[in-house]
Amino acid sequence: MHDLSALYQVTDMKSRSICAENFTGEPGKGGMCPLEQGVARHAARDLGTGWKVNPYIRIASKSTFTIADIKGPGMIRHIWLTPQNSWRNLILRIYWDGQENPSVECPIGDFFCMGWNEYAQISSLAVCVNPGSAFNCYWQMPFRSNCRMTLENLADEETVVYYQIDYTLQELPEKIAYFHAQFRRVNPLPYKEVYTILDGIQGKGQYVGTYLAWGVNNANWWGEGEIKFYIDGDTDYPTICGTGTEDYFCGSYNFEDPATHDRYASFSTPYTGLQVLVPDHLYRSQFRFGMYRWHIPDPVCFDEKLKVTIQALGWRSGGRYLPLQDDIASVAFWYQTLPAAKFPPLPDRDYLEVI
Repeated sequence: MHDLSALYQVTDMKSRSICAENFTGEPGKGGMCPLEQGVARHAARDLGTGWKVNPYIRIASKSTFTIADIKGPGMIRHIWLTPQNSWRNLILRIYWDGQENPSVECPIGDFFCMGWNEYAQISSLAVCVNPGSAFNCYWQMPFRSNCRMTLENLADEETVVYYQIDYTLQELPEKIAYFHAQFRRVNPLPYKEVYTILDGIQGKGQYVGTYLAWGVNNANWWGEGEIKFYIDGDTDYPTICGTGTEDYFCGSYNFEDPATHDRYASFSTPYTGLQVLVPDHLYRSQFRFGMYRWHIPDPVCFDEKLKVTIQALGWRSGGRYLPLQDDIASVAFWYQTLPAAKFPPLPDRDYLEVI
């Protein structure tokens, strides 16, 4: 079921949900944590078992917690998380059907379009971010035999996470593609180099979304760069070539506020959005932007290979392009057949850090 028009149909799907009150998602097993074992036992001491005894998890420093281990076939339908502290220090990984390498490996903030560790409300079909740090994902993620999700805490201190994973147990079509998400960061981008969002993809599938956390290190307009999709046999030149950064994110003319003509205009729509983090505080660097584009009605399909790049271009004297040396991080979202190629190594904690 994808929309309101299908909600009246009778199905054989079984609804399940995993959270700290039911780690396995088994039917009739929610809220059973004994009072003496619950993380909130002090608050629930007058009420006992069943009264919000274990609503969250604690993840120790430098450790990994398995938040879901589900036997299929099934479909992940919704993920809700409320992380604390630095969102770049909590790494989400998802493994499908017993694969050794993760198909999703991403700092939790960037996965939910919050790459700068600052709250900005988002209202899109695939991701919603609500007060105060409520991260919601609605990407549908099918799996045949197993789904395993983990959170790794890179920080020097323990962290607390509230979370819920809603899914259905159901039969799946014969041919399915698996959800993938890959994080990258280059800070700063070397002069005259092109930023690579995704490369090394092997398999058949469709590209469905891009998130960019872009920190600008120059004055004036920074978004002249073109995004390019190299599909299957493309070599020097791509099949799909955009006309500018704001154009790809479905804006125009520098994301300029059409009423004032003196500032950027943030927006959040079902498929595209722009967050503007204005440097109006002490010790802040220059402008930082968050941008998302979901290819839900217009996926980029590939049979064997896919590479995605974007240029970083501003303006210099004489009406000439200026190759920029900005801080750029990205998350690429796509579906593909298994097995998938192993991801490049995730940067270490210091390289991930937003300061």
